[in-house]
Amino acid sequence: MMQLITSPEAWAALLTLTALEIVLGIDNVIFLSVIVSRIPPAQAKRARQIGLLLALVFRILLLSILVWLIGLTQPVISVSDVALSWRDIILIGGGLFLIAKATHEIHGEVEAREAEAGDRPSASAFFWVIVQIIIIDLVFSLDSIITAIGMAQDIEIMIAAVVIACVIMYISSGPVARFVAEHPTTKMLALAFLVLIGVALVADGFKFHIPRGYIYFAIAFSAAVEAFNVMAKRNRRKPAR
Repeated sequence: MMQLITSPEAWAALLTLTALEIVLGIDNVIFLSVIVSRIPPAQAKRARQIGLLLALVFRILLLSILVWLIGLTQPVISVSDVALSWRDIILIGGGLFLIAKATHEIHGEVEAREAEAGDRPSASAFFWVIVQIIIIDLVFSLDSIITAIGMAQDIEIMIAAVVIACVIMYISSGPVARFVAEHPTTKMLALAFLVLIGVALVADGFKFHIPRGYIYFAIAFSAAVEAFNVMAKRNRRKPAR
């Protein structure tokens, strides 16, 4: 442990891996922000806390079973001459789930039925939210940890990077969730991101890698444009002096 603490290479690996884990955690935060927006604020906060705690637990558990996890990258079946491992199958399943969920939510936003406005979400709605969070946490955690294995050699560095990234996800998730809930156009944008991320996961599963830089640049650019739109709306609402 002391050797790691005094090693510049270890600190460089920690900083690099932490930054990567934070970037990979953006997907998780966007999904959480969208999925909890349909339940009351008190339940939403609890669901968000449970989701982020599960994300941390899943990541640490996966790190503790590295040998088994590396085995998930071995081919198990072939589809149209493409060898798929369990990791690929999980990514494809998770990507399809994200696409289906985001499409369903977009349909709900577009329909915007007035009759549903007064409906109060039941306890089963909270339970269903938690189930969806568990599913997507598993998918994102698997992708995140396999990336970590490829970048760092020491389990201590991996765990430290994951914990730091999850703390930052927790701090940022509240403001992001509030912003998404308060601005319907932002929610639609976040849902579009989830479709994009789902497509990228399915493509990865079929060995067609879409560089994440393109996706995150598109997200950052669109988010910047939306931020300018929100500021413009606020300025227009201000009374003229």
